[in-house]
Amino acid sequence: MRISSVQAFNNGVQGLQRNYSNVTRTQEQISTGNRILTPADDPVASVRLLQLEQQQNVLNQYADNLTAATNSLTQEESTLNAVNNILQRVRELAVQSGDGALSQADRQSMALELREREDELFALFNSRNARGEYLFAGHQGKTQPFVRDAAGNYSYVGDEGQRELQIASSLSLPINDNGKKLFENIINAGRLNSLQVAPPAPLPPLPPGSTLSASAPLVQDEVAFSAAPPNNFPGAGIGIHFTSATDYIVYDLAATPVFPVAGPPFVDPNVLASGQLDDDPDSSDQLVFRGVSVQLDGVPLGTETFAVTLDPTQQKQGILSTIKNLRTALESTADTPAGNLAMRDAVAEVLTNLDHGMTAVDLVRGEIGARLNVIESTQTDNEEVSLVNKAVQADLRELDYAEALSRLSFQSIILEAAQQSFVKISGLNLFNQLR
Repeated sequence: MRISSVQAFNNGVQGLQRNYSNVTRTQEQISTGNRILTPADDPVASVRLLQLEQQQNVLNQYADNLTAATNSLTQEESTLNAVNNILQRVRELAVQSGDGALSQADRQSMALELREREDELFALFNSRNARGEYLFAGHQGKTQPFVRDAAGNYSYVGDEGQRELQIASSLSLPINDNGKKLFENIINAGRLNSLQVAPPAPLPPLPPGSTLSASAPLVQDEVAFSAAPPNNFPGAGIGIHFTSATDYIVYDLAATPVFPVAGPPFVDPNVLASGQLDDDPDSSDQLVFRGVSVQLDGVPLGTETFAVTLDPTQQKQGILSTIKNLRTALESTADTPAGNLAMRDAVAEVLTNLDHGMTAVDLVRGEIGARLNVIESTQTDNEEVSLVNKAVQADLRELDYAEALSRLSFQSIILEAAQQSFVKISGLNLFNQLR
């Protein structure tokens, strides 16, 4: 086989370049610490590395979301703790305001502090997070959730949604609570009305001289009030009818008993309960029926009738409105026996509604604690998955230095041998033989 000088030189140069390339590639692997420098080095491992890198990027985003969720929920919990402390103080003031020995000046002084507490709560309800979004506006983070008109009435203008962040592949977590659920959608204990009505037929009209009055009804036991029929409070309301100067019956307004014009106490299936006042005309008598409490004051003559009905427009009452009602009562109630009775009824309603509001806040604080626990466990799971991901990436990408150094030494020997052999071969030609 004939080999030309050009071919011999080309083969030698190509061999040198190939060996030098191998040495250079191995040296680059050692300097970078990576086994795979291009996808051509290991196509299968390269594809797997791309998948693992994408998964790691998603895990990094979840980690950022977990941090944001923790910050938001921690700020909300801190705000609700401040709200709870203020409500505790307002409740103390409400209890103090029920003291009948207070003068009008004392009430005015308490009303001043209540106004400050009211403004403080109004500011807390409109709190913002670090991004400038309102905490309790639902999805409307840029809209102030609570507004107050010129008359001092409050309203909620946010929505009822919850912002969520995805913290795992199939898990999203609420990072806020709307103000309607927290501070507005509170069960109103004073959602009933009482009104003195004419005695049912065929009873005669009420004779003059009666001083009997009934307070605003108060739902003090929600469980009894909302019990299963027929033990619940009647939907149509109840009637309280005095059959004598001391005795009364309670009946369903939807099924009025048959009232005799005169005669002894009677038994009627529509009578739900009966009772008797004490013999002290100067003390109040409390009537409690299926969770509803009514204070009876004064001296009855008999045949007085009161209707206690549900007011569908007063089912809920916000916390700010509850405090405003107490403040207004302290500012405007006269220092008279009638004013003291009105103050008593107002305080009883406010105390119950404050308890309902504090219960609602505590329930949400419990939900926040549960969410923070989910964040903690999810963060641990994501960190463990991330560690496994990085370990697999290291197995696929990182270089075995012992093997690479041995390979570099061997490739260097080959390169040196190729260089020396090329020098000798390139020097072989016929002209060297001419003398």
